[in-house]
This record gives sequence, structure tokens and C-alpha cells, in this order.
Amino acid sequence: MTSASPGSARRTVTFSFLPYIGFMSNIVDPLVARIAARVHTERERRRWTLAQLADASGVSQAMISRIERGESSPTAVVLGKLSAAFQLSIASLLTLAEATQDDATGTGGVHRQADAAEWRDPATGYRRRQITGPQFPAEIAEIHLPPGARVPYPAAAFAFVRQVVWVLDGHLTFHDGDTVHELDGGDTIELGEPTERVFANTTDTECRYAVILARGTRP
Repeated sequence: MTSASPGSARRTVTFSFLPYIGFMSNIVDPLVARIAARVHTERERRRWTLAQLADASGVSQAMISRIERGESSPTAVVLGKLSAAFQLSIASLLTLAEATQDDATGTGGVHRQADAAEWRDPATGYRRRQITGPQFPAEIAEIHLPPGARVPYPAAAFAFVRQVVWVLDGHLTFHDGDTVHELDGGDTIELGEPTERVFANTTDTECRYAVILARGTRP
């Protein structure tokens, strides 16, 4: 089943990619150390071994070990698998990793764009900036999805949350289980029960969208 927005015809292009081998990258990112610490902390909170987290997430022990040591930056796909194993949304996992001391103490006020941490997926170039801090009752993030990028998430990554996707600029092809939605700037979609989902940009221009998420109960 496919739903598409009305309007004029849009230009769609086909991209050819070399096969992507593995899930890791040695690209240095300022958030790598904080993500590493957060993944380790969430695993220790549950008293899981590397083997247990590997079994729960489908990510190899070697990859998890490299993530926790801060040796490689995990991709969005890998973070989706790990967050699903922790029963957290990927937004929650990254929000906790990105938190500053002011965020942790609940200090509000102005947050300058120049000071905001931005996470980049080393596999696709997807960029994510957290708008709200971890003490705010809802999570809001701004996403930049490059032309040709495709980011899949398992159903478990959407458990325990209510989520809305709001396209700000460009065009987003959103796979919601077996249903495909073609979303343009200004369109929104409120997500229902957890299912496998894919965010894809099949055009030749960047897509920018916001994710608004109501927190669930943490395990």
C-alpha cells in the first residue's frame, strides 16, 4: 500500500552506491566518546555482558566493544539496534549521550545553535541535532537526510514512545511497515504501533525533518 502527497510532479533520481561493508567507521566525531560512555552505562545498568547485549541487539561483540572503547563511530543502523535492545528510542539514547552538565541539572534558558552538538552518521551522512534537553518532557530533534540516504530501524526502536515526524524542507519517503508515505515540506505523520521503519531520501536535494517524541517509561 502506498500513499503519496498531491501536487506537481517531483524530480526523482536513482543513486548507485558501492556496497557498504560492516556497520562501523573510523570517522572521528566529537560525540563518539559520550556515545561510548552511554552505551557502556546502559549495558552496565542491566548487568549485561557484551555477549548478552550482542544477543539482544544483533550487533557483534567486537563491534560493541569498539563502540564502548570509542574507537569507531556507530552508524544510525547500529544505534537503532542497540537502543532497541535497551528498550530506548534512538533519540533517547543520543539525547542522554549529548547531555551537558546544565542539561543534567535541569537548567533551562537559551541554547545557541552554534553550541549545539550535532551527530553525523558515518555511513550515510545523516545529521541530527537535539533541540531539547533530557529534562524536558518531550524530545525534539532536527534531522538532515542527504540525497540518496536510506536509514532503516527495527520495530523495537519505536517501543515505549509516541512519535511524530514533521518534514520541514524537501521530500521524505517514509516506510511505515508495509506502507510507504511520500511526504513533502509541511507534512506530518504520527506513528502508531511499533513496526520496522525506513527514512529515505530518493531525491537529489537534502531533506530536513523534525522528530517529536513523547518519552515512555524507561526499563
